[in-house]
Amino acid sequence: MEGDGAAAEKAPAADAVATSQEEPTPSSSSSTKSPFDPCISAAAPAPAATSPGEILRALQVVERDSVAIAESYASLFSSLRIALSEVTSTSLENMQCFNDVVGRLQESALDAATKGNRYINSCLRLNEEMKSLESLALQLKILRKNVDNLDVAVNRVLRLP
Repeated sequence: MEGDGAAAEKAPAADAVATSQEEPTPSSSSSTKSPFDPCISAAAPAPAATSPGEILRALQVVERDSVAIAESYASLFSSLRIALSEVTSTSLENMQCFNDVVGRLQESALDAATKGNRYINSCLRLNEEMKSLESLALQLKILRKNVDNLDVAVNRVLRLP
């Protein structure tokens, strides 16, 4: 759809160029050729005197061609301006999106790092607590061994024949 606008802007200029090409130009008629026309060979005879009406017609054709060329350039510059505007706005939108993504990624990375640090600190605290429990576990093993020995002794005493 965006290309249709550019094509529509170019269409009037193209029609004007086509119209000016259909009409006779000073270089297309032999009676109105200018002595400065590069298409005229050096051997061609000098042009005959032209009437004011022919000069006016030639000027009108030149003026129409000039207007068509000006419209064509205006259309071209307008299309270029629109294309540049679209590219610029697209680039700006992409940069804003990129900034948003980078910001969210930075927030997520910071959040993950904070949670990771909490987890590591919890593990270190648990490790320290477990070190103090090792001596308690050793004491419990000794106590259990003593309870087992007491149980065996009580069973011997109660089973007397």
